[in-house]
Amino acid sequence: MKITTLGVDLAKNIFQIHGVDENGKAVLRRKLSRSKLVEFISALPPCLIGVEACGSSHYWVRQFKKYGHTVKSIPPQYVKPFVKTNKNDANDAEAICEAVQRPSMHFVSEKSITQQDIQCMHRIRQRLIGVRTALSNEIRGLLSEYGIIMPKGIKNLKTKLPEIIEIENELTILGRGMFSELYLEFLDIEKRVEYFTDKIEQVFKASEACQRLAKIEGVGPLTATAAIATISDPRAFKNGRQCAAWVGLVPRQNSSGGKTTLLGISKRGDNYFRCLLIHGGRAVVKTAKNKTDKRSLWIAEKEKTRGKNKAAVAVANKNARIIWKMLMTGEEYRTA
Repeated sequence: MKITTLGVDLAKNIFQIHGVDENGKAVLRRKLSRSKLVEFISALPPCLIGVEACGSSHYWVRQFKKYGHTVKSIPPQYVKPFVKTNKNDANDAEAICEAVQRPSMHFVSEKSITQQDIQCMHRIRQRLIGVRTALSNEIRGLLSEYGIIMPKGIKNLKTKLPEIIEIENELTILGRGMFSELYLEFLDIEKRVEYFTDKIEQVFKASEACQRLAKIEGVGPLTATAAIATISDPRAFKNGRQCAAWVGLVPRQNSSGGKTTLLGISKRGDNYFRCLLIHGGRAVVKTAKNKTDKRSLWIAEKEKTRGKNKAAVAVANKNARIIWKMLMTGEEYRTA
């Protein structure tokens, strides 16, 4: 029994594997525990292993590669069409084994531990900002029940809430105590956000690639560090347009019968990275009208004919292509 291709349905504790020989005939169907899986893979002669992209897939790709295997990670939406009849672990493993052999299949690039660390920092910071926003909205909503309307903005909350707690108003002693606790909770979250912002800034300053990317208009420390963490291997893309499409910044199509119909952007890929690119694009669009260089004139024309939002997306699309080119070649950013 010689296994040439193996499909592994990843899980927390129990893993399903499906192996085929060079003729595509199924020669192995088995369930393995977490400890037994590593033991089995280490004893297996080098072969092609397919896994589905999930929470632990980057870890397992690195582990399997240590034993000389060729490992490819597949997006779940590309595995689903190969699932036969009902969904279960055995059928999922068989579908992964089938999908990994397709010559036209798209795969997920492996992330290094450093890239995962950077992405973790961004994810934690993003969650904390969401918690901070929810808490500030809660404080404003509760204050409005006492007839106290606070201006919008984190800065206003930080400076005006202590004053509201101290001055004469309809707040009782109990109420002032509750809002004091909410204010302390807000300050604690604010401190955590600043901590992760500083960590990202340190990564930015230590990375030569990030320093180069930050020279692009609309790209700052957050976008630059997110780029090197999200685009794990620029060689996975044939050109910059493929990278922009992967981020979800190209039109979605609904074409048939020779008639091309283009819709809004596809919004595929990493939502957070795409959001950073578009926010950067908005900042560039806002200042372009005061400049006379070729790029700014193009942006101003886009804003005039298409509106601010579409102009911002166009800038984000262009920046995504420039980022890919710079990561691929190591070039410096050149202004037009």
